Amino acid sequence: MPFNKPKRSTAATAWEITKFILTTGVLVWLVVRGSKGLGYNWQWYRVPQYLYSLDAGGFVAGPLLEGLWVTLKITFFSFFLAFFFGLTTALFRLSDSWAARGLARFYLETIRNSPLLIQIFFMYFVIAPILDINAFTSAVVSLSLFEGAYTSEIIRAGIQAIPKGQWEACHSLGLSGFDTLRKVILPQAMRHMLPPLTGQAVSLIKDSALVSTIAIYDLTMQAQAVISETFLTFEIWFTVAGIYLLLTASLSFLVSRLEDRMIETA
Repeated sequence: MPFNKPKRSTAATAWEITKFILTTGVLVWLVVRGSKGLGYNWQWYRVPQYLYSLDAGGFVAGPLLEGLWVTLKITFFSFFLAFFFGLTTALFRLSDSWAARGLARFYLETIRNSPLLIQIFFMYFVIAPILDINAFTSAVVSLSLFEGAYTSEIIRAGIQAIPKGQWEACHSLGLSGFDTLRKVILPQAMRHMLPPLTGQAVSLIKDSALVSTIAIYDLTMQAQAVISETFLTFEIWFTVAGIYLLLTASLSFLVSRLEDRMIETA
């Protein structure tokens, strides 16, 4: 049976909106009051030129949008690589081979118990010169390995949530292990995995800001460059924070809608 969320009354919805507006108003007031205490001169009118400009040739992306494009590319490639690493590690953890389980355990413990920033530095300054890879590839591999360790536990939990009777039924029908996973187990497990995978994708978007430490001009690095030239500290950082919030909120909303569709068609 599909799970139906209880409907909120109009008064309850209005009260929630009111609380949100009041909270936002208090936060804005605190920021404005604090900036006055610092003697900060707000110059929001200068921000749009660092997002985009219009000339005879049409729309021209500013440094912040150029950095956003780099962030999106890093996130896109890292997410799919992280899923691959996560799926492989999860299957290793569930295998009967002690060598595969040991390798997966070593990977998980090493990645999850060391800071991401150190992993990025190690990949860029130690591994990259040996393998002759550039900074972008180093960033993607570092992020995918880090996020893949957490993704593997999500996938493993999703697979183990499927009753053993499903495996037995597939074996009785003569399906191979690969076909059982691809056609039966993973499609069902995806319903369990989708919400935590979304959270991991959101975490990946935020963690991608750390690649600015190895001179990749992503959104964060571009913001630092603009601030160093203009001293628009608060305006630029608030703009960048808003862009990250828009990205993560949009992703959460889209996946939430997809999850609702999956529940409706169940």
